[in-house]
Amino acid sequence: MKKFIIGVSVAMLIASCGSQPSAEEKKVPSVEKNMVTLTEAQYKNAGIETGTLNTRNIASVLKVSGKVEVPPQNRVSVSVPLGGYLQSTRLMPGMYISKGQVLAVMEDPQYIQLQQDYLTAKAQFAFNESEYNRQKELNESKAASDKVYEQAKAIYYTQIILIRSLEEKLKLIGLNPARVTAGNISGSIPVYSPISGYVAAVNVNKGKYVNPSDVLFELVNTNDIHLALTVFEKDINKLATGQKLVAYTNNNPAKKYTCTIMLISKNLASDNAAEVHCHFEHYDKSLLPGTFMNADIEYSGSTALALPDEAIVRFENRQYAFVSEGKNRFRMREVQAGISENGFTGLLNAGDLEQHIFVTKGAYNLLMALKNVSEE
Repeated sequence: MKKFIIGVSVAMLIASCGSQPSAEEKKVPSVEKNMVTLTEAQYKNAGIETGTLNTRNIASVLKVSGKVEVPPQNRVSVSVPLGGYLQSTRLMPGMYISKGQVLAVMEDPQYIQLQQDYLTAKAQFAFNESEYNRQKELNESKAASDKVYEQAKAIYYTQIILIRSLEEKLKLIGLNPARVTAGNISGSIPVYSPISGYVAAVNVNKGKYVNPSDVLFELVNTNDIHLALTVFEKDINKLATGQKLVAYTNNNPAKKYTCTIMLISKNLASDNAAEVHCHFEHYDKSLLPGTFMNADIEYSGSTALALPDEAIVRFENRQYAFVSEGKNRFRMREVQAGISENGFTGLLNAGDLEQHIFVTKGAYNLLMALKNVSEE
């Protein structure tokens, strides 16, 4: 039994000697308070690169929201100046219409009366004009008194005014005065579209009586849509006309729309916010008026000392960077990260770190080596 125990012990000793690692492989990173020291092999495997702080102009990003809108001149409310009954219409919301297209036909006895008044005034005008010319000749030859001549003149010019006013009324309801004759008096009038675009709303039905103030149809021309953003007072001075921004919808945030600021409102609403109107560089038919959008606006930031993003690591809700303190020796220092842009992050506490050499690549590997050894 004694011989057996001795034999097993010798075998175990031989086995342990045969599997013993090399001295270089047995070394682990040396750690003291937030300091890690690597061997040459570990240093190469960690992919360490070092560098100093870079002075960079890092812009800031303002995040705002708003809605797609159309300019007032591209949104039209169609009404009939004299009112009337809707005789017919084929419009449906979403239909495309062209400028000058007939939207509806209205009818009312007052249209007949207006045409009658106009034709009667024109007929009377011929007599008044003849009488005026006759009295003018008689007055020049002293065969008629000035009073009679002035009366004929007043009646003549009054009739001209009446005819002109009736012509304008006919134009308001869509009738061409030159085409109104005794043979084509009509009790109905067409309603023409003042713009090309889409029907946004139809507020009437056949047979309904509408007043002059009632809106029959809402028309929208979407060829010049723009984005109206809400920007709070504290951020207004960060923006300027001509400035670029990127907008996107909640439904498809990956699709970006480039816009240019064209107008900044000078009036603040009750919530201390102003409207900023932006023009889309490329029109997209899928963007309908009223669509909610978010926008990212870059504005000029200040010059800052910065590190590459990968030089900064996070541990226990704090941010750190590694500083070189001799050959293969690195100390972890807490940093206050600022704004990040184009792969660099500005440091808010860079004043006391400006002369140091930082690990710009492999910082995460150092963090793992430091924490893993600390936990052993």
